[in-house]
Amino acid sequence: MRDFKRHGSNRRGNDSGGRGFRRDFGPREMHKAVCADCGQECEVPFKPTEGRPVYCRECFSKRRD
Repeated sequence: MRDFKRHGSNRRGNDSGGRGFRRDFGPREMHKAVCADCGQECEVPFKPTEGRPVYCRECFSKRRD
């Protein structure tokens, strides 16, 4: 069995696994949308898909709770 701790830490422990890791590519492009709950216009960091609901920040946080 290889000793993973011999050289500091194992290789897997050094990468982020692709989750929660984002390089700084500058400001994100924001897209206008209308909240499916309150009807307020908002901006989201993704292009909304037709037929799928989009929620403003406030309504989204209420739905998560």
